[in-house]
Amino acid sequence: MKGLCVLGATGSIGVSTLDVAARHSHLYKVIALTANNNIDLLFEQCLVHHPEYVVVVNDINAAAFSKKLINTPIADIKVLSGAASLEFVATLESVDSVMAAIVGAAGLLPSLAAAKAGKIILLANKEALVMSGDIFMDAVADSGAQLLPIDSEHNAIFQCMPAGYHSGMQAKEARRILLTASGGPFRQMPVEELVNVTPAQAVAHPNWDMGKKISVDSATMMNKGLEMIEACILFAMKPDQIQVVIHPQSIIHSMVDYVDGTVLAQMGNPDMRVPIAYSMAWPDRFESGVEPLNIFDVRRMDFEEPNLERFPCLGLAYKAISLGGIIPTVLNAANEIAVEAFLNETIRFTDIPLVIERCMEKFSVTPANTLEIILEADSHARVIAHELVVELSA
Repeated sequence: MKGLCVLGATGSIGVSTLDVAARHSHLYKVIALTANNNIDLLFEQCLVHHPEYVVVVNDINAAAFSKKLINTPIADIKVLSGAASLEFVATLESVDSVMAAIVGAAGLLPSLAAAKAGKIILLANKEALVMSGDIFMDAVADSGAQLLPIDSEHNAIFQCMPAGYHSGMQAKEARRILLTASGGPFRQMPVEELVNVTPAQAVAHPNWDMGKKISVDSATMMNKGLEMIEACILFAMKPDQIQVVIHPQSIIHSMVDYVDGTVLAQMGNPDMRVPIAYSMAWPDRFESGVEPLNIFDVRRMDFEEPNLERFPCLGLAYKAISLGGIIPTVLNAANEIAVEAFLNETIRFTDIPLVIERCMEKFSVTPANTLEIILEADSHARVIAHELVVELSA
């Protein structure tokens, strides 16, 4: 059996991971679960999976969770708190596979720790690569870790790569990646109406069940911009080899174009248990709990180019990866602050790219060759982004 640590157990990816793990309990033993705020759901998960360790990052919530365990069948679970405990459980000797599903920059350090420890990393946290691509991939190579992408698009690309492929390898026969995007909820909304978009509208994704932050990223297409940067790193491709394609039905999850004219596409119902099950079973396959795709129900599949006037965040992501250095880190940090401000109704939906662009303009291109430089850029960018939010909300 493989020992499993789920970083971000109460989020949508964590919930789906535990659903798949429960279907294959003879293959996986849950060693550790982590969460930040949702201790009620975490408690229910512990009743089912009985992990050895639980990390509740927030100290107050950790104390409340410990009280919930008293006089229960799971009172023996070891409860830890603090961000450093995430790295501890991700590197436990009994852990073989780490689902890295903490959203945002908070997931970088525990994901990197798992890479340095040589774990099988099921990477759903795209920000870890956006912020520290070279450092992260070097850690994977040096430790002999196995990196398997969980994002539906990157998992699809991985599946379409040649036999024996591993993350970070350049597949010379592959000349282009077609990275699909749903277009989100505002694909056809008149551009002039985007200024009035509400948080409730932005989080209502037409195809996928995701958390609020990722749903807003999908609505702005920053999610696809971050995925493009991640694809450059994961598959050793240049930005001009990654073409974003809007595919509203979300049936084809991405494609790889080969030098002989062959285009391989991975298809399936839009359910994250598909890429999760693929990665957990790799190099084999097992049942995911997802209904088989009925191609006759699909009827048609549409494709279109993204409009950068409608989706300026996508253009900013291409600019960030082209500039390189710390700029992708700045892009990610500014986006996290801007999205949070939008969800709190402090700024407008159309202010999100303004915060990001103006923040990027305040940084020069500095090599991102140490973790200290990356974390300093992340911290500095958040301060500047906060200031820009205050200016826009005045």
